[in-house]
Amino acid sequence: MTFLRSVLLAIALMTTLITPVLAHSLDDVDQNLRDNEKYFQPADSPAPAFALEDSDGRAVGLADLRGKVVVLNFIYTSCPDVCPLHTERIGQIQAMVNLTPMKTMVTFVTITTDPKRDTPQVLRDYGSAHGIDPVNWILLTTKSDQPEDGTRTIAEAYGLKFVAEDGGMQMHGIVTYVIDQDGQLRARFHGLKFEPVNLVTFVNALTNRSQKPHPHGEPSFWDKVEGLFR
Repeated sequence: MTFLRSVLLAIALMTTLITPVLAHSLDDVDQNLRDNEKYFQPADSPAPAFALEDSDGRAVGLADLRGKVVVLNFIYTSCPDVCPLHTERIGQIQAMVNLTPMKTMVTFVTITTDPKRDTPQVLRDYGSAHGIDPVNWILLTTKSDQPEDGTRTIAEAYGLKFVAEDGGMQMHGIVTYVIDQDGQLRARFHGLKFEPVNLVTFVNALTNRSQKPHPHGEPSFWDKVEGLFR
């Protein structure tokens, strides 16, 4: 049933997002998510900056991603439980986004909070093991001259603590962040129980935010997708 639902969502996304004018305005989607997605938290503040290095040794900073909608999360690869699940959830979202023209408008960013163990090769292996599509998903770690806890400090700037414990484990929460094309933090999706399509809907609204809401008589993207499961 889960597989069938994912297929139907993918079909819905292809048919409803292929033409940008079908999307509702950001305000409409924001209100709909406030009403229907309890794990959604709207935001509107400058996203904390970062300047790190990807798994191929290239410098990547938030400033380099201006013009793209960024879906950001924090993990560490030796996490035995929630981090792999979080990665898989983001993978579902990437798969939906990449079926649409949004593929060139959205960048997925995962930052490790354990750069000492998560070497570039470890990050590449982690990405391969979890089906990450490198076309628009970047795995980031600290540069050689940055402190080992540098990425944990960045996570804390976003309001998320990763507390190092004995044996390499870290206590932490789970949040997926959405940053707009101007570097503004626009939303937090908490935990793993949010509907991936809701985050995709929000991202779609950001990619189309300059347009006007379409007439009330025409069904929205949200209405079409929700109608598949009524």
